[in-house]
Order: sequence, then structure tokens, then C-alpha cells
Amino acid sequence: MADKRDYYEVLGVSKNASEDDLKKAYRTLAKKYHPDMNPGDKEAEQRFKEVNEAYGVLSDPDKRAKYDRYGHDAFSPGEGGFGGGGFGGGFGGFDFGDIFSSFFGGGGSSRPNAPRDGDDEAVRVTLSFKEAVFGCKKEVSYNRVETCADCSGSGAERGSKVETCKSCGGSGRVTVQQRTPLGVMQTQRTCDACRGRGRIITSPCRNCRGSGYVKVTKKLDVTIPAGIDNGQRIVLRGQGSAGRNGGRPGDLIIEVRVHADSIFERDGDNLYCEIPVAFTDAALGADIEIPTLEGKQTYHIPDGTQTGTAFTLRGKGVPNVNSKRRGDLIITVNVEVPRNLSADQKKILAEFARSCGEQNNAKRAGFLKKLFDRFNTKS
Repeated sequence: MADKRDYYEVLGVSKNASEDDLKKAYRTLAKKYHPDMNPGDKEAEQRFKEVNEAYGVLSDPDKRAKYDRYGHDAFSPGEGGFGGGGFGGGFGGFDFGDIFSSFFGGGGSSRPNAPRDGDDEAVRVTLSFKEAVFGCKKEVSYNRVETCADCSGSGAERGSKVETCKSCGGSGRVTVQQRTPLGVMQTQRTCDACRGRGRIITSPCRNCRGSGYVKVTKKLDVTIPAGIDNGQRIVLRGQGSAGRNGGRPGDLIIEVRVHADSIFERDGDNLYCEIPVAFTDAALGADIEIPTLEGKQTYHIPDGTQTGTAFTLRGKGVPNVNSKRRGDLIITVNVEVPRNLSADQKKILAEFARSCGEQNNAKRAGFLKKLFDRFNTKS
């Protein structure tokens, strides 16, 4: 046992590593050294077995406790262990295919030629505010995997044949038996002859180098629906990468980005706009010009309109992307107090203020009364 490395060292974790830490380290290393990723690499194969052995012990609470107490001697003959080499052969008949199918998309499965759906592809499109509100057409360009046109996906040069692998009988997996003190153990691994594909191509297609698939740049004209909002997505079914072995193609996912507008602020289907209004117009009431999606419009504000007063124009907002029902336009008044007044203008305003008294400033009068009551009431 002197030549064996410490199991914690093999996985690159500390002795107080949690179950999740062990699992994370194991998955990373197992993927790195898996035979499918390192065909013909004997050193990687040995490291793969070493990682499996270490995880097999440390992931089991009882075995880990014995290992922490006795080290590798816990599993040597005559020490109450489990027999030398019992773990090095890949844990007997345990099949790692299920675990590694999640890593390699079915590469460790016993069905290498089973249908596999294609990958989804993603692209981002940027719109102006007007394009998003009213809808438009955009050309998008993206990369996707397609079936090779030269070999129709077979991976073989035209006129050549694809043969079933004789080593694995087309399964892509071979069974290896090993005699141990516990008996004959067997495990399955990827077939070296066909690298798990289950077939042999003697004359690979030169266009796709035997893979049966090529990466291409695809261009599409996409209709952007009216009312699309920033961050929303458009999904085009079947426009992603091609599936394998008869699997369905993936989708194209278009992520929308919309530039902000200089006048309107959008919240869902509603639009908000702040309108500066002259002091005299707010006091006397007036017809003011306001912006809408269709252009300028005249809107009447009543006399005595205060800063912060909001007016709602129903159905003047953004079309809903699903129902086409439009939101509202909410305009908020911001009364602008005049600046840089001349001496005559100040004199006229002062006379105006004296003539108004307090009866025209109800809010101010109410506030002054509250202030007087607070500081003049005896406790």
C-alpha cells in the first residue's frame, strides 16, 4: 500500500471536506480523465481509476471512517479490510454510464446511436425604442451545427461504407472482466476501436472530417412583434443546431435589448412622461402640447394645476405583445417657477401676491396653522 496516494490528495480536497465538496471534486476529475475525453491515453486511464477508487471510499461514511483511522491498511487483506485491489478495478460491476451521460450527452450510454436533440443557439438583437413599440423586421446572424451536406450525416466519404464495429458489436461499450479476491468482477467501458460510436468509418468525409456535422453561419429575417420589451425573448423552434441520429433540432433564442427613449419612460405597457408647464399656464389653465406615440397632441390642464399632478390618457401606451391591447400614457405636470425676473416683473408679482392673500393658497395656510398650533400650545 506504500505506493498508493492519499485519497484526499487524489481528489484535491481537505480531510474535513463535505459530501458536496467530494462530489464536486470527483465530477471535475472524472470528466477530465474519462476515457472518452482521452482516447488511448493510458496515464489518463490510470488516473481515472485512481479517482474512482478514492471517491468510492470517501463517499461512503463507513469506509471513510475506517480510512481516516487506518489509512490504506483498512482495505488490505488480514486487517479487517475489503481486500486489495477491490476498488481499483472500477467497483466491480458498477456502471458509470449513467453518471457520465450527463457529462458527454450520452457518450457513456450503452446506446451511442440513440437519438439526441440538437443544442439551442442564442443571439442578441438591439432595437430602438420606436422599433420595439411598433414592431419591425431584423436580420440576425448566428452559428449553428448542421448535418453535413456532402455525406448526409453519415460521416463517410461518398461511395464508401460504414461498418458496424466488430469489437463492441455496435453497442459502443465493451465489458471487461477482472478476477479479484471477491470473485470475478466486470465493468463496462467505452470501446477503444470505435470510441463509443458503434461503427467504423474507413474513409471519413473530408468536409466534416467524419463527424457527419459542420458548423455554419446562418442568417434569418426575424419579425419583431409590436410591444416587445427590453429583456424579453423570442424563441424560433427548430432553428438551432441539428439533432443527432434523428433527434429534434434545437431552438434559436433571440434576446431583445431596447434603447431607452429621451422622452418616454416605459413600465410594462404604460408610458410615463414629465411635462414642464409655465407658472401662469398652471395657475390659469391652458391647452398644452404633449407627446404621444402618434405625434404631438393638444391637452387641456385646468386652472390651479399643481406640480406632480398626473393625467392619464387611456389607450395611448404601448401595444401588449400578446393581446395588442394598449396601455396608458401618464403625463405628470412639473410647474416651472420663472427665474431672472426684471424689477417691473417682480413688482407686478408682489402686488399679485398681496391681492391674493392666503385664500388662494389653501395648502400653505393649512401648514402655517399646524405650525402655529404646535409651537404655541401649552403642554
